[in-house]
Amino acid sequence: MEMLSGAEMVVRALEDQGIEHLFGYPGGSVLDIYDALFENSKIEHVLVRHEQAAVHMADGYTRATGKVGTVLVTSGPGATNCITGIATAYMDSIPMVILSGQVPTFYIGDDAFQETDMIGISRPIVKHSFLCKKASDIPEAIKKAYYIAATGRPGPVVVDLPKDVQNPKEKHPYVYPSSVEMRSYNPTGVGHKGQIKKAMKALSDARRPVMYVGGGAVTAEASALVIQLAELFNLPVTNTLMGLGSMPGTHKQFVGMLGMHGTYEANKTMHNSDLILAIGARFDDRVTNNVEKFCPHATIVHVDVDPTSISKNIKTQIPIVGSADTVLAQMLEAIRELGLKTDPQAMSDWWVQIEQWRARQCLRYETSDKYIKPQQVIESVYRITKGEAMVSSDVGQHQMFAALYYPFDKPRQWINSGGLGTMGFGLPAAMGAQMARPDAVSVCVTGDGSIQMNIQELSTCMQYNIPVKIISMNNHSLGMVKQWQKMFYEGRESHSYMDSLPDFVKLAEAYGHVGIRVSDPKELDAALEKCFSMTDKLVFMDIVIDPEEHVYPMQIKTGAMDEMWLSKTERT
Repeated sequence: MEMLSGAEMVVRALEDQGIEHLFGYPGGSVLDIYDALFENSKIEHVLVRHEQAAVHMADGYTRATGKVGTVLVTSGPGATNCITGIATAYMDSIPMVILSGQVPTFYIGDDAFQETDMIGISRPIVKHSFLCKKASDIPEAIKKAYYIAATGRPGPVVVDLPKDVQNPKEKHPYVYPSSVEMRSYNPTGVGHKGQIKKAMKALSDARRPVMYVGGGAVTAEASALVIQLAELFNLPVTNTLMGLGSMPGTHKQFVGMLGMHGTYEANKTMHNSDLILAIGARFDDRVTNNVEKFCPHATIVHVDVDPTSISKNIKTQIPIVGSADTVLAQMLEAIRELGLKTDPQAMSDWWVQIEQWRARQCLRYETSDKYIKPQQVIESVYRITKGEAMVSSDVGQHQMFAALYYPFDKPRQWINSGGLGTMGFGLPAAMGAQMARPDAVSVCVTGDGSIQMNIQELSTCMQYNIPVKIISMNNHSLGMVKQWQKMFYEGRESHSYMDSLPDFVKLAEAYGHVGIRVSDPKELDAALEKCFSMTDKLVFMDIVIDPEEHVYPMQIKTGAMDEMWLSKTERT
């Protein structure tokens, strides 16, 4: 039997798990693990400049590929710096394993140097956590961590590793488990056949149905089945922010993103529907608006792998617990078995109504000779990248413009912090996505506020030659904060103006990258063409945009789904 130290067990277990990339930052409590990595490992370690960025990089890596991301950090501040990234992954159901160093077991609880209770601190924002008190615990804990992270409703798992457990001078028998058995954890994958038949009969009888598809369909790799069911029954389809790409954005049956900044046609379709088939979506507040006014005429069929999400926010008439891919396949089988069809006249009338809502052209905007409009930026990026880029975003106006004006035709193209809304996510997430798919174009859409939260990772990009393209829309303000202040606080712009911004071009050049600044609308396309022509370089585009542009549509607070602002002066 092979004899390894605890530190060597960590590295070998990661290798046996098939981990190829590890994002981290060394420190005292994990130096034995780093030494084991140095001595012998096939794993590519990426040295970030801040631990929060390590978690966001692992997150972007996972969202781009579906593979579980892995993070290695030291104890104390190294571990606590990860908390925002862990919460981001938890809110969006992103599988991840975070290996955190810890003080020696005999010091735990003594307030030793760089001690924090990582298990306790992270408990509300992880699926599970492990504290390895013996070296022999490590292989099984790591095996279980990856299994728990990736199955059921995915999420982050913490493995806390005390310093003495890693001791390189103590060798122990190493066996990596071939499988995992956990009596208390048995997630449901297959949907209840009776409920599925009931749901499909209701769907076939509906006269104004709609498919509402969220991030669960992306996670489950269920896009092809979403399209198949939608086309079979000629259903309109809307996506959540997290679900974009699960239904092609250019598909004629796609009515756009729904919710707070959703399209007029998507929100009207939802509000007026008589049946909602929800797949892997959780009816969160950014979709529903006022729950008391939510889709008053609709029967709700809710498919979710997490039973606690069903009827949590909106009462469900036909609940189905199971993985989106499995349940959709069961639904298609039930339709064939029962010989179900929709009423062609009813569906024709429904589509006539939807096309009238589409004709409102809610995403139209006025161009300017003086200012570049943010919508123009996204549309130009879409044209130049032929709609094939992976687009990571930070959080704010630029995020909504990207979601609305870049039609995503494939899942895992759109990478953003949906649930937590984390500024500083965009750049490291784009880096992780680029490392996961080096042949793809990875774009970070950001703003002058968000980009500064993890801008130090430009150094990491130089060290590892990560040629992301940063599209920074510069309006000298926290744009979404300013928009809310204009709309709801009588224009009192309290601390939303970004004064003393750096020269982003010089800053990018200082890190060894290319910086391009553009402010003239006539020069935008040429500047972006130049940016994307430099395939082997990171290019920082500092694009000066109209400082007064708002994101529309926008739901009216406390209203129904279809009560919306369509511009600064027009509301439904």
